[in-house]
Amino acid sequence: MTDVVIASTGTHPSRYPGAPAGAPTLDTWQEGPHNRWAFAHLGELLPTATVARRLPVAPPSATVRLDVLEPGIPDLTQRLEATYTDAFLVLQRNRVVAEYYRPGFAPDDRHLVMSVSKSLCGLVVGALIDSRKIVPSAPVVDYVPELAGSVYDGPTVQHVLDMTIHIDYNEDYADPSSTVQTHDRSAGWRTRHDGDPADTYAFLATLTGNGELGEFQYCSANTDVLAWIVERVTGLRYCEALSKYLWSKLDADRDATITVDSTGFGFANGGVSCTARDLARVGQLMLDGGLAPGGRVVSEEWVRSILAGGDPHAMTDPSFTTIHPRGSYTRQWWCTGNEHGNVSGVGIHGQYLWLAPSADAVIVKLSTWPVPGSDQLHGLDDRLMLDVGSALERLAPETAPNLKEDIA
Repeated sequence: MTDVVIASTGTHPSRYPGAPAGAPTLDTWQEGPHNRWAFAHLGELLPTATVARRLPVAPPSATVRLDVLEPGIPDLTQRLEATYTDAFLVLQRNRVVAEYYRPGFAPDDRHLVMSVSKSLCGLVVGALIDSRKIVPSAPVVDYVPELAGSVYDGPTVQHVLDMTIHIDYNEDYADPSSTVQTHDRSAGWRTRHDGDPADTYAFLATLTGNGELGEFQYCSANTDVLAWIVERVTGLRYCEALSKYLWSKLDADRDATITVDSTGFGFANGGVSCTARDLARVGQLMLDGGLAPGGRVVSEEWVRSILAGGDPHAMTDPSFTTIHPRGSYTRQWWCTGNEHGNVSGVGIHGQYLWLAPSADAVIVKLSTWPVPGSDQLHGLDDRLMLDVGSALERLAPETAPNLKEDIA
């Protein structure tokens, strides 16, 4: 399995601290002094593949443990299969109560979580706001002056977090002429075209807009701007900051991975891969008020602000409001505004990190829809999450000691 594919002849002046402008390249990385950096960061220059620490064992049939939920949802397995589910995991009161993996996908396999990555970035930014390294009311260009003259010259960090900036950005994943595909090519996700920006930093500086603020517009570029701010205030690469401020505190089973561009910049908006169990741990820290086994990630106030939801008047996405009329978006999380208080991280092709506070539960669903987005599949998955949450609310607390193993 290839974790990182970023071979490129593109260069960036800040390839590593103190590097000469435009270095190292594919032709110079083996030479001193560049090899002092490159030999320890080869995955940022060349394609790499994992050499596993243990042999993978593919289960002969799907791993299914759904008995606790099936009395309330008798067609659960069929619904998982119908929505192309690869992994499905339910925590209640920090214990695994249900688990499903399709044939060929194991519990310790990592899965691309697409835009659930945005919610992870939001937590890193939250940690830095809590520690006053980032001021949410500050203009973006105070942290990244390279964005002067772009659409981000004027908006604040909070505008970026809540995606309330008008940006000339077409997020049609299937359109070869769309902005999001140019974004992908700059990040190494697609074959480069002549004239494409050299890397993600350069791409972000090209974005324009009409200057309007306050109305929700989903735009993946916003998350990469947040990651650039994270790098600027911490002095770390984004992948390092994601580890320091979040992943290292989860007591995770496995390292996560993130794709990087030709400069080593992590694709914060959609490039993270991890196991279903480790993603569930992120949900659990939210239910625990920002506290993880390895220490506090974000403040209780930060979590409360997300669970309370954003401004529903700013939400203009009909595909979301059709299902969740009181829905909103804040701090890189989708908020349903329903009576259950459900909040989620969502990614294309069917990735979900779903919080069910009223049931003290976390639901993870990782999928491979054949298309990036589908109103029908979104509706089926949202209905499934709501049904699982309702079934969990009816589950008597005294049954907890008899449930499956503790996730910790």
